[in-house]
Amino acid sequence: MKNSEFSKIKASGVGYFINSIQTLFVGLLRIWTIPIVLMLSLATGFTTYYGLSHFITPWIALIITIAIQSIIVISSLELAGIHWRANRMRYFSVVCSLVVAMTASISFSYFKFYEISQQDNLHINRLNQIRTDVKSYVDRVLVIKGEVLKQQRADMEKASLDVQQAYFGTHAQIAEGYKKQVGEGPFWKHYNQIYLEKKEQQAKFEHDFSELDKDIQKLQVSINALDVATNIESAYAAMLENFQNVQLKINLLSGNIGQSLPEAPLLMTYKQFTADIQPSFAMWSDSNFSFFAFICAAMADFFTVLLSYRLEFTAPGPLTAEEEELVFECLRQFTEFRINKNNELEMTIEKTEIERAKRYSDWSRMFAVGLLLSRGFLRKIDDKTVEFAPNLYPLIAEKMSDKINKLKAESTITRQADADE
Repeated sequence: MKNSEFSKIKASGVGYFINSIQTLFVGLLRIWTIPIVLMLSLATGFTTYYGLSHFITPWIALIITIAIQSIIVISSLELAGIHWRANRMRYFSVVCSLVVAMTASISFSYFKFYEISQQDNLHINRLNQIRTDVKSYVDRVLVIKGEVLKQQRADMEKASLDVQQAYFGTHAQIAEGYKKQVGEGPFWKHYNQIYLEKKEQQAKFEHDFSELDKDIQKLQVSINALDVATNIESAYAAMLENFQNVQLKINLLSGNIGQSLPEAPLLMTYKQFTADIQPSFAMWSDSNFSFFAFICAAMADFFTVLLSYRLEFTAPGPLTAEEEELVFECLRQFTEFRINKNNELEMTIEKTEIERAKRYSDWSRMFAVGLLLSRGFLRKIDDKTVEFAPNLYPLIAEKMSDKINKLKAESTITRQADADE
């Protein structure tokens, strides 16, 4: 028996070995498709649950998510096994169920992919908002600073002029009898006191504004550091501290100059600055829509549908020994063969005129054709013809070799019997 099996493999040659490897590889791919479909379902289920849980209770969202993913896989499998001409109502009901489930899955998965794709943009937008608020606040303060310093310089020039005129006795406030008297008289002392006070006030303002400029510079540096900092929390705390210092200096200056300064903006807290995106249907608007997030959400569900469909549609495995024998005997009943442009053996599967005239029943051979088509051993050309797939040739060659060896053995036995007689 062992010698017979070894002789069979040896006679089949390399072609039989290659066909066995190819069949094994196809079978492994088919088996591997099952965990891939399950993993894709889990992945899309997670993203669907994430988006759905922001709108309804989490346990209800989980149940709906399981139902959606089950409908997608089951409808894909069922769609591969039915034909719309056979039962159009059932076909369209399956298609509608699949479309509704995919729409729900993609819609709620979109929120998760949107959050991932827009995370960096969200950080940049929030940082730019802080920069805009702070810049607007500081710019208004600097405008008032310039006006105050300009007024101080004008007051200093007037006070200096008053001192000079009082010294030379040409000031308009001096009585006629005391004019033209040069020297440090009562009028000069009075205006000189005013000049010294103005000078001291100007020096104080310049010092305070200089300190404010330093704090503003520190604030701008700390804001820029938020873009590259590894520890966002400490960097944001330093930025808030510098902003509070600037705000304190401005409030003190407001009391000194005797006028109200712009109201400071209310910056977001650290929790608000680092908060995740909250899903909302505003993400579907034209201004906020992310085509990349939509493609990612649709792609995952598309692959789930495609692999589930192919799982049912493709050949379930190799032929058994009994099936090989049945196929070989049934294929022998076809009579019209030719080599097509693909260099493959092509055969006509419809009845010949003689078979129609004899009302020949071709049920068995058509069953064999259907079996080979479903297993991937035949490829359909049109309604009348099919061609051999590469993995069918070694099987047929093996059967033909067995038949030839059997005939040779019978011939040898017959010759020996004739010689014995």
